[in-house]
Amino acid sequence: MEGCASFHCEKSPAGGTWGMVVSNHPLASAAGVEMLASGGNAIDATVAALFTLSVVEPMMVGIFGGGMTHLRLPDGRHSVIDGLSVAPGQARPDMYEPVSNQLPDYLETVERKNAVGASAVAVPGNLMAWCETQRQFGRFSLGDVIEPAIRHATRGFLVTPYLSECVREAAHDLSANPEISRQFMPQGCPIEAGARLTSTDYAQTLRMIAQEGEGALYHGALGDTVIEYLKGAGGVLERDDLRSYRVIEREPVWGSYRDFEIVGPPPPSSGGVHVIEMLNILEGYDLASLGFGTRASVHLIIEALKIAFADRKAVTADPAFVDVPVARLLDKRYAQTRRAQIDTGRARKWHAGVALPESPDTTHLTVADRDGYLVASTQTINSTFGARLMVPGTGIIANNYMYLFDPHPGHTLSVAPGKRVTTSQAPVMVLRDGVARLALGLPGGLRIFGVVMQALINFIDHKMSLQEMVEAPRVWTQGDAVEVERGLCSSLGAQLTDMGHPVTTVSLVGGGMNAVAFNDDGTMSGAACWRADGTPIGLSGGRARSGARFSAE
Repeated sequence: MEGCASFHCEKSPAGGTWGMVVSNHPLASAAGVEMLASGGNAIDATVAALFTLSVVEPMMVGIFGGGMTHLRLPDGRHSVIDGLSVAPGQARPDMYEPVSNQLPDYLETVERKNAVGASAVAVPGNLMAWCETQRQFGRFSLGDVIEPAIRHATRGFLVTPYLSECVREAAHDLSANPEISRQFMPQGCPIEAGARLTSTDYAQTLRMIAQEGEGALYHGALGDTVIEYLKGAGGVLERDDLRSYRVIEREPVWGSYRDFEIVGPPPPSSGGVHVIEMLNILEGYDLASLGFGTRASVHLIIEALKIAFADRKAVTADPAFVDVPVARLLDKRYAQTRRAQIDTGRARKWHAGVALPESPDTTHLTVADRDGYLVASTQTINSTFGARLMVPGTGIIANNYMYLFDPHPGHTLSVAPGKRVTTSQAPVMVLRDGVARLALGLPGGLRIFGVVMQALINFIDHKMSLQEMVEAPRVWTQGDAVEVERGLCSSLGAQLTDMGHPVTTVSLVGGGMNAVAFNDDGTMSGAACWRADGTPIGLSGGRARSGARFSAE
């Protein structure tokens, strides 16, 4: 790895032979490994970790959110489970009053009604997606995989500095909702790191789900309680919205980069399509020779990002509402046309127009087992603590997914009843000669797919180790300001500015990436980065040799 960077890895990777779980909280990773050690597969481990994350990382993910799970099955088939949220049936393009037609306030509305409170809540997909995935692919019962989450909700867990900081940042909004404030702001102050946090109401909700499945929310009394509260608080979510929600199993998109196959989620995720689009463009350059973090290589990455965001703004949305030209975006001839327009010595505009913000507050986990199941799953309630309200008596934190729609009518991403949100989630897998070599993902809103693209370049072109790949400094732009993460060369910002890029140095770009890699010796490695509480846990060892028996005499 050569180039202009001064970063060092803050965490260490884990190794394993039986399985690997990498999530953004150690207790969630441990819950997943508990399933593997008990004879379960990577699906059991994933669903156990997700339910546990809804307890120990409640600001990022919950059963009332949405997400996408990318599966690779032992026979080599890939499937994407789309559990993204949808706009309620009573939603309308003009339901919010925008405050501006320009960034940075383009997405903001009067009284923040699309961001905070019951009016920001979309139909949740997470619970149904998790339960259906477990039922279809897992080995254990739903009760088995929920048990660790119930345990931690009942007994409590120690609050991490990361969780405490998130509470502090959202304190103003949290304090306006008595139920969520009681949970995370005891005596009116943000809960401190090291305090024990319990959630007895949520533990009871999880017990109900363990017994009744997703029907408890979508068809049962739990759903009645939630809808009654949200409607009373000014929401538009109806009982029929829960009853009519469906998980969609989608075919992934495929591409290639150098000698590797890239597999990712299709629209309404922009992640897979635009990761492959950018890699197609960058494949025409010798990035290895240009070096990591150099003026030349970073400039090309920035220009590829601009192109991707221009296309995303114009055409990427729910394919049930918008005719997304996936084949053209993935076509290497299209990439060649775009590449020919890049000035290697100067920044240029790519007619991005207005690009929408997207919440960076999400979670991701990557799980593998020895039987060939591989999972990359990105899940969220959108903003930190979602709509910043908790349904009394349930422990459920509602999403604020309506914030991802354009509050201005008449655009690709405008609100429409039943429309799925568009996301940048990019749970991606990399194959070589048909064999899985890498799976990865991260939270980070609009920054997700650009960071995944850079990670793949670091892994493939710059030959970084897995740990280096997830921790390496990043850059990002959606067409205007360029964010350069600290850790890249101190002179890089000035060099890019000289090329016409408006540079801002930032502490971090995107969230906590985690990944699993498959090594030539048959082992697997897991790694998580410093940007979250990510923890890899590998399982090695195994059963006793057949016929091995000790008898004391």
